[in-house]
Amino acid sequence: MTDEVVRALLQRFYALQGERVEAYRLLEEGHRAYLSSAPRYDFPRYRQLVHELTLAFSGISREVLQLQGQLRDQHGRPELAQHLARLQEREQEKLQLTAQLQLARQRVQDEPGVDAHQQEVRELKHK
Repeated sequence: MTDEVVRALLQRFYALQGERVEAYRLLEEGHRAYLSSAPRYDFPRYRQLVHELTLAFSGISREVLQLQGQLRDQHGRPELAQHLARLQEREQEKLQLTAQLQLARQRVQDEPGVDAHQQEVRELKHK
């Protein structure tokens, strides 16, 4: 029974990762639309999207932390819990880099002749 429960917990984790992928897709799509509204950026619409996706990312993270706790505390699988913890850390880093990249892309668009902005985008893409 424990193996079946652990399998179900991991399947839920994979489903949550799929939700993250979709949230990132929506964030990227929304940012492209935001940039295309230049020079009079439609910031209120973009801010609302970011707010909604922040709630989604937060909910996903909370649920992953619950899965992590169940794997560790109730099912004796600390190695799987630790793996989920590392993935959570990487997801946090990815979200921070995504925000930095979006800001850098806007700087490139607003000041196209500044090589430092273009270099920043290239560097962020390779992290």
